[in-house]
Amino acid sequence: MAELRKEDLWMMADKLRNNMDSAEYKHVCLGLIFLKYISDSFDRAYQEIERDEYADPEDRDEYLAKNIFWVPEEARWETIKNKAKDPTIGQAVDHAMDMIERENSSLRGVLPKDFARASLNKRALGELIDLLSELEIGNDKNKDTLGSVYEYFLGKFARAEGKLGGEFYTPRSVVELIVAMVEPHDGRVYDPCCGSGGMFVQSKRFVEDRQGRLDGQLAIYGQESNYNTWKLCRMNLAIRGIEADLGQQNADSFHNDQHKSLKADYIMANPPFNISDWGGERLMDDLRWSKYGIPPAGNANYAWILHMLYHLAPSGTAGFVLANGSLSSSTISEYNIRKNLVEDDKVDCIVTLPEKLFSTTSIPVCLWFITRNKLKNGYRDRHKEILFIDARKMETKPYEDSRTQRQLTAKTIDEITSAYHSFRNHGKKAVKEGGAEIFYEDKPGFWKIATLEEIREKDYNLAPASYVGVVPIKEDQEPFDVKMERLTGDLFRIMAESREIDKEILASLDRIGWNKWR
Repeated sequence: MAELRKEDLWMMADKLRNNMDSAEYKHVCLGLIFLKYISDSFDRAYQEIERDEYADPEDRDEYLAKNIFWVPEEARWETIKNKAKDPTIGQAVDHAMDMIERENSSLRGVLPKDFARASLNKRALGELIDLLSELEIGNDKNKDTLGSVYEYFLGKFARAEGKLGGEFYTPRSVVELIVAMVEPHDGRVYDPCCGSGGMFVQSKRFVEDRQGRLDGQLAIYGQESNYNTWKLCRMNLAIRGIEADLGQQNADSFHNDQHKSLKADYIMANPPFNISDWGGERLMDDLRWSKYGIPPAGNANYAWILHMLYHLAPSGTAGFVLANGSLSSSTISEYNIRKNLVEDDKVDCIVTLPEKLFSTTSIPVCLWFITRNKLKNGYRDRHKEILFIDARKMETKPYEDSRTQRQLTAKTIDEITSAYHSFRNHGKKAVKEGGAEIFYEDKPGFWKIATLEEIREKDYNLAPASYVGVVPIKEDQEPFDVKMERLTGDLFRIMAESREIDKEILASLDRIGWNKWR
């Protein structure tokens, strides 16, 4: 495989964009990356089958058994690459996409087919094809390269598009934190607003990092309302080899639930914040609101909470992003729902996150973790307890291409995850594990276990800052007189050094005859 880093590939691809809008160029780049991926995968499988004297490389069933898309000869990358400098390259790419959709029913209506449009610079298109041709899937070790490139480009386009980028992309460090805390490893995973599929890709990583396999361990279910984003997700998951049920079409989860009977073991999501026009007035009698209350028609935050709780299995756990306002909103309907959720023991953990993690919004955000059953359920009994984590001041780092947006560090992700798992698994009771004592301990200013009585006293305000207290200030052990003598001595020493430096400067100026300019 050519030694071409994804960062370098992005820089070169971005130069070819010229004046094309980022939202438009996104579909050009990602569509070609997908075409390159499935073509390389097909070529590799073709060569393997060809070496088997009992197999026929022209038999489509051979590829179906390997979960490889069938790619007709005129749609293969070698054919496209040979036409890269042809003025009709746009038509050639459109034809390739069309042929692939015809041969693979699961991709119908998914691939972009607008490369022949007059506004698309064909020379730049050909150069982008030449650039991608430098990437190859040569062996098992490198077969995930294009998947990594696809994900990297998604993040770059999301930051370039700002607010609009939030429609299809959740910052990777936030996704990593949610998945690490929820630990999806066996069962059904659901995201009702799945964007480009980041939660599913990270779930696959989580399982494989633990020497597991996604197939047979996790069943993936998702839904996405935006048509173009739904297509991006289908391509992203196909590149990763992830089979998923994303519904028959893009659809609104509130009004056209594609998985009405689903009860998921793990739900992870980043719903759009504070949506006011979600059509709640048409769902006043909806079954999802029957137990905890009707969410307000002017804000969908609590509708998302109840939608996810409705789809949660009896032993399931959900982790999702919401605006901080959801923790303490005082509107009657939201207050009552929040109170009912707490009293029914459904809220497990709340995390407020550092600022500037999202390029799409300046709204402070938090993570909610809810569960159907806190009584044992494979973990310790957490009945009438909620863990509050205030991570607003925890460590973040910048992106290499952004002076403003931040990302969680691996250390921060590990600290938050460890606090939650220790609360969930051990609580305040010490447990012998591998010869060492493992136990949870409150950390003032950062995290604390609060009881139901404490939460009632706070009138069901779920903002962690109300519970965790402040970071203790270390008491100064040095006596005042001793400190003043030390600091005064330091001051006089610095002043004396300053006077000596002034003398040296004046002497140097005298040597060059500066007096005549005085």
